[in-house]
Amino acid sequence: MSETYVKRLSTILLDAITDKDPRVQEQVCGALCTLGESQPAEVLSACEEHLRLHEKLAHPYRTMVLRAMETVVSNHIGELDKDMARAIILLASNEMTKVKELVSDWQQAASSVLVAVGRRFISSVMEELLSKFQPGLLPHPCTVHTLASLSISNVFGMVPFLTSILSTMLPMLGAAKHDSMKVVFCCALQRFSESTLEYLANLDQAPDPTVRKDAFASDIFGAYDILFHQWLQSREAKLRLAVVEALGPMSHLLPSEKLEEQLPKLLPGVLTLYKKHAETVHVSKSLGQILEAAVSLGSRTLDIQLDSLLAALHAQICVPVESSSPLVTSNRKEVLRCFTVLACCSPDRLLAFLLPKLDTSNERTRVGTLQVLRHVINAAATQMAVKKPFILSSMKLPLLDTNNKVKRAVVQVVSAMAHHGYLEQPGGKAMVEYVVQQCALPPEAEPQKPGADSEALAADSVRAISVSTLYLVSTTVDRMGEVLWPYLLEFLVPVRFTGALSPLCRSLVHLAQKRQEAGAHAPLIQYNGNVHLPSPYAITTRLLAVSSNPYVGDGRGAASLRLLSVLHQDIHPALGQRWATAIPLLLEHLDEYSEETLSQKEWEEKLLMFLRDSLAVVSDNTWVCQLTLEMCKQLPNYNGTPLEKNFLYKCVGTTLGAASSKEAVRKHLQELLETARYQEEREREGLACCFGICATSHLDDTLAQLEDFVKSDVLRKSAGIFNIFKDRSESEADKVRSALILCYGHVAARAPCELLLARVEADVFRNMSQCFSTKVLGIKVETKDPALRLSLVQSVCMATQAVCSSAHGGSFHLSRKAELVAQMVEFIKAEPPDSLRTPIRRKAMLACTYLVTLEPALEEQVQADLIHSCLHSVMAMLPEPEEGDSHQESLYLDTMQALKDLLTSLLQRNMTPQGLQVMVEHLSPWIKSPRGHERVRALGLSACLLQFFLEHLQISALVPFHNLGLLVGLFSPRCADLWPATRREAVSCVHSLLYLQLGYEGFSRDYRDDVAEQLLSLKDGLAHPDPTILFHTCHSIAQIIAKRLPPDQLISLLLTLFEGLGDPDKNCSRAATVMINCLLKERGNMLQEKVPEIVSVLRSKLQETREEHVLQAAQHSVFVLATHHCAAVVSSLLGSPLPFDSHTCTLWRALALEPGLAAQVLGLLLEKISRDVPFKESRAFLLSSTPDRVATLLPLAATCALHEVASAPASGPAVLELCPQLFVALLLRVSCTMGVHPPRHLQAKERRNASSGLASRSLEPCSSAVDALQAVLVRGGNEDVVQHMELDGGWQLLKTSAGHEEGVTRLASAMAKFAGPRLPMVMKVLFATQSSVYEVQRVTSTAFLAELLSSNVVNDLMLLESLLDNLTARQKDTSARVRRLVLRGLANVASGSPEKVQTHGPQLLTAMISGLDDGDDPHSLVALEAMVGLARLLDLVDTWDLRTVLLHIAVRIRPFFDSERMEFRSASIRLFGHLNKACRGDCEDVFLEQVVGGLAPLLLHLQDPQAPVVAACRFALCMCGPNLECEELAAVFQKHLQEGHGLHFGEFLNTTCKHLMRHFPDLLGRLLSTSLFYFKSSWEDVRAAAPMLTGFLVLHVEAEQLPQVDLEQLLAALQLLLKDPAPEVRAKAAETLGRLVKFA
Repeated sequence: MSETYVKRLSTILLDAITDKDPRVQEQVCGALCTLGESQPAEVLSACEEHLRLHEKLAHPYRTMVLRAMETVVSNHIGELDKDMARAIILLASNEMTKVKELVSDWQQAASSVLVAVGRRFISSVMEELLSKFQPGLLPHPCTVHTLASLSISNVFGMVPFLTSILSTMLPMLGAAKHDSMKVVFCCALQRFSESTLEYLANLDQAPDPTVRKDAFASDIFGAYDILFHQWLQSREAKLRLAVVEALGPMSHLLPSEKLEEQLPKLLPGVLTLYKKHAETVHVSKSLGQILEAAVSLGSRTLDIQLDSLLAALHAQICVPVESSSPLVTSNRKEVLRCFTVLACCSPDRLLAFLLPKLDTSNERTRVGTLQVLRHVINAAATQMAVKKPFILSSMKLPLLDTNNKVKRAVVQVVSAMAHHGYLEQPGGKAMVEYVVQQCALPPEAEPQKPGADSEALAADSVRAISVSTLYLVSTTVDRMGEVLWPYLLEFLVPVRFTGALSPLCRSLVHLAQKRQEAGAHAPLIQYNGNVHLPSPYAITTRLLAVSSNPYVGDGRGAASLRLLSVLHQDIHPALGQRWATAIPLLLEHLDEYSEETLSQKEWEEKLLMFLRDSLAVVSDNTWVCQLTLEMCKQLPNYNGTPLEKNFLYKCVGTTLGAASSKEAVRKHLQELLETARYQEEREREGLACCFGICATSHLDDTLAQLEDFVKSDVLRKSAGIFNIFKDRSESEADKVRSALILCYGHVAARAPCELLLARVEADVFRNMSQCFSTKVLGIKVETKDPALRLSLVQSVCMATQAVCSSAHGGSFHLSRKAELVAQMVEFIKAEPPDSLRTPIRRKAMLACTYLVTLEPALEEQVQADLIHSCLHSVMAMLPEPEEGDSHQESLYLDTMQALKDLLTSLLQRNMTPQGLQVMVEHLSPWIKSPRGHERVRALGLSACLLQFFLEHLQISALVPFHNLGLLVGLFSPRCADLWPATRREAVSCVHSLLYLQLGYEGFSRDYRDDVAEQLLSLKDGLAHPDPTILFHTCHSIAQIIAKRLPPDQLISLLLTLFEGLGDPDKNCSRAATVMINCLLKERGNMLQEKVPEIVSVLRSKLQETREEHVLQAAQHSVFVLATHHCAAVVSSLLGSPLPFDSHTCTLWRALALEPGLAAQVLGLLLEKISRDVPFKESRAFLLSSTPDRVATLLPLAATCALHEVASAPASGPAVLELCPQLFVALLLRVSCTMGVHPPRHLQAKERRNASSGLASRSLEPCSSAVDALQAVLVRGGNEDVVQHMELDGGWQLLKTSAGHEEGVTRLASAMAKFAGPRLPMVMKVLFATQSSVYEVQRVTSTAFLAELLSSNVVNDLMLLESLLDNLTARQKDTSARVRRLVLRGLANVASGSPEKVQTHGPQLLTAMISGLDDGDDPHSLVALEAMVGLARLLDLVDTWDLRTVLLHIAVRIRPFFDSERMEFRSASIRLFGHLNKACRGDCEDVFLEQVVGGLAPLLLHLQDPQAPVVAACRFALCMCGPNLECEELAAVFQKHLQEGHGLHFGEFLNTTCKHLMRHFPDLLGRLLSTSLFYFKSSWEDVRAAAPMLTGFLVLHVEAEQLPQVDLEQLLAALQLLLKDPAPEVRAKAAETLGRLVKFA
């Protein structure tokens, strides 16, 4: 029976192997393997029989069966008996040789079976194979292939057979005619040779240690003769490659004398293949094996063949290739391996061949030669050791090569040399210098676009590889220390090595630290007459200069400072302690910043401070002078790097300042003036800084040297114009004068204050003027050079600032003041007014700012001209630059700040209302400018001046601020300017003016007025672009002004504001109107009698104009009328055409200004909404099936009007009073206007407007009701409800038929959450709607009341009982929608008042079960609601109440488990879980039957296509666990089915079935029968899960339970599933069939 059953399973699976889906085929194959794990012999027998009986089975399927057989055989080779092995061998042999043609997959699979069997039954396999390997007959190719594979897989078993195989094969070689057969023989000979060599190499482990190479020699030679002399000549490339692959290992087995004899022909023959094949890796590999064999026997033939070998191998290295190709990489490795063999046996000949090729013109040849040279230096180090001088001398030419690829190769060779002691030989230093030169290459010199023939990748660039090589050689090769130190120091100072400074410094630091460790206090640099080593002064200068630009060149600043720190003993013995603390701080500063964030000025100052401290520590004038001399000497080296040269000038100034020799100072200053490159701006600035720093200690000498230079011929423009500058043009002379002027400015800025005042007029300003304007033939000539102008402005600025900052600067009398101011004004006027290109105007205004503070005072006209010129130069500039241009933006901000400083400086000279008025008069044209950016600037300046005036206000007597009204009238309308920045500045101006008035009234400066301070809080309102908010803020500002404005200023203020009505900026005009109205209201008692007249005029022109102040007047008129005739006004306005235009809406909102009036208006509107029917039904077309619903006009108009009134903020108290009635009326209005059309005439009006292109407000009845409801809620203080509904999308739902119920539910939830106290009155009104004739209104009210029960607020308000009674009464409603909502509401008690569920348990359960049995609902939606409700209530009802209905519910919901509708499946399964949960592990046997019966459906629905159903199944299974009284099963459910965790279904099902069969084996038959039911499920995933469940149950059941299974039925069902249209189902069925081996 067992044998028959396993074979039957196997047969079923084998029949399914022909499935078209590859996944199913693989699963069938896997199932066969699974069966084979249990019964390998039976499965193999079945497979063998299947293939034997189905001769016509297509070869792809035969291949799958053979692969399964190979797996079973490989895993159970030890369990096979000889008979089965014999049968398999015969089958596989027949399959392999059934057809003569090659069918690779099929025959390979059969061959693999033979190889697998051959690992144990080698004799039987060989017997079968040799039977098909007969002398005189050409065997099947796969037979030979299998013999080859066996020789590799079972070396010790096969090699003893090889002698007979070879002797049989040898005659066959000549009979082979087809190239494919020859290829097979070649591969076999290769494998035979390799296995023989492996056997001979492991004789100590071999079964027959007597085997010798000689036993194979003759046969191998015979084969060799045919392969080499006949087959190698074939035109077929594949055959030639197969031959050459075989010749490699065969050469090791040839007799020595034969190999020696054949080498003269063999080597050229192999080399010839290089020309015939593109992919040469196999040729190279074979050649390497042949060379190794030749060398091992000491062949002399190699000497004769060496030249041709070297030439061919060298050509392979030099072939242009794609470096990324794996085959190419492998070929290069094999070729280099050949070179290694030749280098070991003939090093002289190899070098004699290679080194001359370094002098060829071909780039690839040179690169390839260098690569070989590097390889043999590394791989044949012993043989190359004596050739070091020869190799070094041959490298002279490559060092001069400019090709990047050659350079990379040279650097790699140098690296190899360093590791093997070459660089210690004479000529080694040249190699080091070469690497340093490559480190200094600029990045842009490297190739940027690597192509197909380029290896110029960033990681392999010449510079990168050189830097890496230098560091590695310095740090990892110990013997290189003596070579590199101190030799590398020679490369620090020369400019051409600048690019290599970072790697040089890093290497030097490492070398120096190693030397310090070796000899603690000895000097690191031993000069010993070496003139090439840089002096300590040169090293210090160089490293300090390059540190000024610290992040370039791979961070050379930090590297240089570290080297300085290490060399402190050699620089000067006294510096060690100071530098040990100072340099780490500098390095830490660099680490904190990046190239983008570092402040260059701050960094340079830190370096100069470091230098000053170092000079102070040394305190040796001779040492300082030597350092200065070296710095001056190195200055020309930095002509190409202006930043570093500029810094070096500052260093020179610092060292000169520390020098004590005045003669040396003057000499160096003279040299600097004579040698400076004045054309360079940076150099002029650096020279000036140098003089300024020097002047700190040597003011007299510095000024004297400058004056001597000024008096020289440099500045004369006559014939013979120059002395030492004879060849310089006039432009160059301007640059010299520019530099001299800058020098004077820096000298003045840095000179000691106590010495400056006495020298500034005679020695500084006089010489500046002389340098700026020269005389030709006695006539004063001024230059137009902008650089010279900028120098003068900058220097005047620095000098005057220095004067002002001195202790006596305030009383200093500058006789040249007027002249200097006039000069600055001239410069300012010369600047283009519409653009900002240079800092001239900024610095000129800054200079004027300092000049103004000095004596004597400027004349009034000069001052006016100065202000006018500065304003005209700055205010008219184009708007400030975009944020992207940081330099331009910074220049603009600095220029504006300079103008502010100048104006405040001028105002400070006349701190009176009149002085302030003068300033404002200058700014007034710009304040009223039509260009926004000019207004912004003018208001900003005004605010700054007023703030300054206020802060410095000094009142000695109470005097009136007579121009307050005028100034407030000028600034206040600008609070509504189109530009937000202008508005903010205007408020600041008004704020300052009010405090100025308080100051003039006698209040102290620190007094804070509450009213005036309110202005600052209004700034946020001005930032808002909404005009309503903007003008409301302006109104507030006017109120504040009205409260603090003196009565005598009111008229002037009003007059000024009336003038502002004509402002070209309409916003400002409107703001003036707002402020006028506010002032009239607050302070205009004398104009009270004019109010009616104004209102009348505004109303008459309401339709003619849209000006804001006219509209406000009309609002006021309507309000007055309504206070007397409310009903008439309401009726009149309701008669306005719908939809209301903006004027009508505004007038409606005006009626809410007073609470009493608003309450009357709302009451009237509410009455008109409720009095008439909400819609009328009419047919748009005679033949239409359903009538259209059209809104009635009066309720619609009243609804719109109510919305407008409630939208007014002032209507709040009135809305609050009528809130319940308004809320219910509008909610029911919404429900009965869904889908209702506007009145016919309104529809026609909309169509006319649309056709004429006029814009019109659409009027949709339902939307208007929702809008009104929102307005009522907001105005009633329930804005949270509106916002919550908006965020939830509730308002949109409320308007649609499909979402109305959900919208009402969300509204009720929001009301319960945010408006609980209003609910009693709202419910009272809603209870009255139960008898409404409109079903939709009953649905709306029921939905609202039902949702209230989900909140505890109804219990808190003691409304629960009445609400439950009201809903229960509605359970008999004719509408199924109402009945469904009643059940939802009753279930909501579980959420809102869970503690009351037990009290009302019977009532609630009765209602729910009634819903389950509701037969009047054809769609079972009431039943669905009942299931959902029961799931919520079960955990809370009394256990006794539940027990009586438990079984009824379980039976009633079971059919829904497999419902086609997802909602019913999810709800019923979840309710089933709650029923289990309610039992709490203590359920009756009758219910336990229901639990057991539901297990299989729940497990299978875990694969349900709908996620909610899966989640419900997880929950239900977790709840079933305790009732099954199996802790292990419950634990599995809890572990795998946690919500939110991923589920590996197969693993979970396997574990579950294991525990089910262990604890409930009697359930097997029942579970299997249920599973079989789901074999026909309509859901593919469930259908696939059913056989999985079956398989796992069978897998884990004990043998004694198997009789429960109807095996025939199960097999039939699974066979049917194997034909399922879904591949996944078929695959699972096949997998399950594999598990049925359990029944064997």
